[in-house]
Amino acid sequence: MFIDRVKIQVKAGDGGNGMSSFRREKYVPKGGPSGGDGGKGGSVVLTVDDNLNTLIDFRYKRKFKADPGDPGQTSNMHGRGSEDLVVKVPPGTLVRDEATGELLADLVNPGEQAVIARGGRGGRGNARFVNSVNRAPTFAEKGEPGEEKSLLLELKLLADVGLVGYPSVGKSSLLASVSAARPDIAAYHFTTLTPVLGVVSLDEGRSFVLADIPGLIEGAHEGKGLGHDFLRHIERTRIIIHVLDASGMEGRDPIEDYHKINDELRLYNEKLAGRPQIIAANKMDLPEAQANFPRIREYMEKQGHETVPISAATGEGVRDLMWRAFNALATAPAALDTIEELRTYKEVVKEEAAVIRRDDDGAYVVESKQLERLVAMTNFDDDEGVRRFQRIWRNQNIDEALRARGIKEGDTVRIRGMEFTFRP
Repeated sequence: MFIDRVKIQVKAGDGGNGMSSFRREKYVPKGGPSGGDGGKGGSVVLTVDDNLNTLIDFRYKRKFKADPGDPGQTSNMHGRGSEDLVVKVPPGTLVRDEATGELLADLVNPGEQAVIARGGRGGRGNARFVNSVNRAPTFAEKGEPGEEKSLLLELKLLADVGLVGYPSVGKSSLLASVSAARPDIAAYHFTTLTPVLGVVSLDEGRSFVLADIPGLIEGAHEGKGLGHDFLRHIERTRIIIHVLDASGMEGRDPIEDYHKINDELRLYNEKLAGRPQIIAANKMDLPEAQANFPRIREYMEKQGHETVPISAATGEGVRDLMWRAFNALATAPAALDTIEELRTYKEVVKEEAAVIRRDDDGAYVVESKQLERLVAMTNFDDDEGVRRFQRIWRNQNIDEALRARGIKEGDTVRIRGMEFTFRP
């Protein structure tokens, strides 16, 4: 089964909690703090596996959760960090954040990786907070929560050459005659409902990947006839073989078919209009096709395309067509529109100023990545931890910002699910 769109949930591992402890050794009556740091949580990493060509595995497993880091230990021993969770995807996978629609990664080459959800860092133990003023801190940080996201995975097939054309012009028969692929073939429209890949081997060391893109119809760029599901798989092909029913037996003119299909390609993606095309005039075993061929060839020459007469049913001209496609690949430009800067996760996140808004219940909501991380990692059961939180809060001038928004004593302040009562 071919699956090219899925939604999955990923959760990176939380960081381990820091340890609060003190040295208790013989002859050391005033042992200092000795709590170690927690280990880093595992990240969720997507990696390209060229043995995959569909997203079907995600149909049975849609939730992926990395392991958390271990907590810190006494005697300044740090907790063990967890290994990253590696999830395999096929080449050509686009990764988007479902909530924002942002493109997170474009995974193309075998072995390529992208960190999609970053594991939380371990909380620091109390030994890390010793200073000249506080020689015996009792508080330790909690581990940072790992990132959690809902992702949309979309597959765009990676093929050198794509077959396009109206339904029932013979694309599937052509693919079956030149490769080991076995698409469904029947005498009705839309027999092929999913793209099919096949490897065309001409001589030793001379081969290319050929994709049968299911039949397009007028209005495909607007989604008609499953147009969007089909069209995106053409975007990464370097050459297009445009298959025409030269016989016109279904009452359509081959030249009109040529223009309608090209209009759909252009309206879907302007770049497809400039993709090199080879015209395959199919069904040349029929008298009607032989009668139409001179007119088709003359017209296509004016359009700058070479026309190859073939019969997918008998094999006539098919090998010549494949050689022409192979030779054209040598000079065809690369068709990959990849997002290089998105290939690896950016560890450095630019901190932005805190944003304050009013919730529906009147509470003041503070949105700040730094403060949200601080809330998640603070142990509010420890008095020293609370005082540290208040000190950082004041240094961020949040109180002044809240007063500017009109907050009054007793009003509720909410940040990352935690609620506080405002006291001047």
